[in-house]
Amino acid sequence: MWRKRINPVKDEDRVIKDVERSRERTMNRAVKLLAAKPRSIAELRDRLLEKSWTNSEIVDRVVEKLKEYGYLDDQKYASDLALSKLRQRPQGKRKLQQSMSQKKLDREIRDEAIDAAFEKIPETELIDRTIEKRLRLKGKPETREDLKKFYDHLLRQGFDFDLIREKMSAVRKLESEE
Repeated sequence: MWRKRINPVKDEDRVIKDVERSRERTMNRAVKLLAAKPRSIAELRDRLLEKSWTNSEIVDRVVEKLKEYGYLDDQKYASDLALSKLRQRPQGKRKLQQSMSQKKLDREIRDEAIDAAFEKIPETELIDRTIEKRLRLKGKPETREDLKKFYDHLLRQGFDFDLIREKMSAVRKLESEE
């Protein structure tokens, strides 16, 4: 069950009695959060600031320490995430950009990672896999309505309209030849 996120406590409302203990607790929480799953720096910072026993100064020091240790690297995180998402489920550039924008990554880093991922796995290969799977599951589109559903499915997967049109015309040619 998902739990509701707590709004971060304002820095002026935070009362820290033992700074060293707070830093230690913040570091432990950061390591636990990163052990559960990789996170961007901004995501981790937000999660750490949810707790009232820490403040932004302590969180910044912990984040810097984690960067030194090599546990936090937005560039590596973005490229790994982009490749992982493409391998899990073929999708177009638009959908990948949308899902990665939720990870609070810098736009430049995100775009570089997406471009690198599409260099390794071309979008044409991804759309071909998506079309093959759809044909295997639903069969060839018989009516105009089926064809429209096919187009819409590919658009929802984030593929470029021109690429979809090109690939769908190839599917129709195959269909007419048989």
